[in-house]
Amino acid sequence: MGAFDEIQRHVPCIAKFKPSSKYNMHDYFKAGGVGATLKAIEKFLDPDAKLAVGQTMGEFLAGFNRKVNPEIIHSVDDPLYPDGCYAVLYGNLAPKGCIVKKSGVEPVMFHHRGPAVCFDSEDQLRSAMADKKIVPGSVLVIRYEGPKGGPGMREMSIPAAMLVGMGLHTSCAMVTDGRYSGATRGPCIGHVSPEAWEGGPIAAVQDGDMIEIDLDKRTIHLEVSDEEIEERLKHAVRPHHPARGVLGAYRATVEGVDRGCTWLYHDSEK
Repeated sequence: MGAFDEIQRHVPCIAKFKPSSKYNMHDYFKAGGVGATLKAIEKFLDPDAKLAVGQTMGEFLAGFNRKVNPEIIHSVDDPLYPDGCYAVLYGNLAPKGCIVKKSGVEPVMFHHRGPAVCFDSEDQLRSAMADKKIVPGSVLVIRYEGPKGGPGMREMSIPAAMLVGMGLHTSCAMVTDGRYSGATRGPCIGHVSPEAWEGGPIAAVQDGDMIEIDLDKRTIHLEVSDEEIEERLKHAVRPHHPARGVLGAYRATVEGVDRGCTWLYHDSEK
């Protein structure tokens, strides 16, 4: 997670599209498309890298001559975000990191502090949202949806879309050990690590706890002492969510998000 962040934060974000922009993928094609994007960030690319069509990256870019619309595909000197399109946040709520696509977040939500409202599954959250029980200003915490808890990290794009549809994306944040898709819009922070199923601090959060999120500082902080977090984790109870067969084997051996959720299956009886 940290290695990806180190790379991306040095490559400016030069374009974005629906649902985080008024432009769509057809607009992108007309503006110059993939070639224009690669040309704009050329100095960050390896010119000797081989492409599927047989050319090297350098050869392809040397021959690129399409007209580019700079209002849609910016230059690195006029980027949308000079330090990449997402951010990895660290703090006592996510000691091993968590990820937010900041290019989909309204600037007013780059810094947010609010009371936690906790849910032990996506289903619980969706029910609460459907019943309109979400209060503006809240930080919605969805846990036990990580690689082991899911098992398999369910995508939270539906509650994220519901948040926007309810007009709460400029006043509420979401924090989860599950994941979001690339089409997510709003202050949605995922991949919290360690996950709740493995006893990560997110399992210790209680309704009403204050959580502060700062995308510019790349921090996420639960306003609870380390001693209190440790004590709460001793009494945290996993929800009844059995996993059998292959899913059980996956849950038993999959690595955390910070290590890529890799799963190297092995027969323990051999």
